[in-house]
Amino acid sequence: MQMRIHLAACLMTAALLSAAMQNAEPALAQASNKPLPVVEKPAPPEKNPPGDIPDDQVFIEYRSPQGFSMQVPEGWARKDGGDSVSFSDKYNTIEVAVTSDLTQPTIASVKQAQVSTLESGGRAVKITQVKTTKLPAGETVSIAFGSNSEPNPVTNKAIRLENERYFFWKDGKLATLTLSAPFGADNADQWQLMSRSFRWQ
Repeated sequence: MQMRIHLAACLMTAALLSAAMQNAEPALAQASNKPLPVVEKPAPPEKNPPGDIPDDQVFIEYRSPQGFSMQVPEGWARKDGGDSVSFSDKYNTIEVAVTSDLTQPTIASVKQAQVSTLESGGRAVKITQVKTTKLPAGETVSIAFGSNSEPNPVTNKAIRLENERYFFWKDGKLATLTLSAPFGADNADQWQLMSRSFRWQ
């Protein structure tokens, strides 16, 4: 009698295991067939990058209702956002966004927050440097990084960009200035002029 009960229990256990395996197989197959996320690769640098700001470019003062001013290239297309403004010409872009922040950024806080956000949310972002920079508006933290542009709406082609981002802080307000141009463009002097011209009003 006991042998029959033991045999019945073994048969029931085997049946349950078989049913469980059959239910698991479709899930395992579905998981194995799920495509892996596509990691965007850096676009190759342009051989003749079309982003040099001319040496004779005229700069004019822009005064923002967000409480800052800076020099920007005359004639560039301007786009106003809620708390931001951008100026662009082809792949050259200047953007300033103002937010509230009770704490002045440091290299450590920028690496922990902004750098990780850039790397996770940007397009093939590669950080090249994070440093403190003394400017007329005060000491700032800056990030240098490469990234891909948004694809061209006609050709669907993206190009490689180089970027510098500065964090200006004063009295609980944070202005994030981002300068972008095609990789290899010679804009060092013009970028220095613009970043040094930033002033809180």
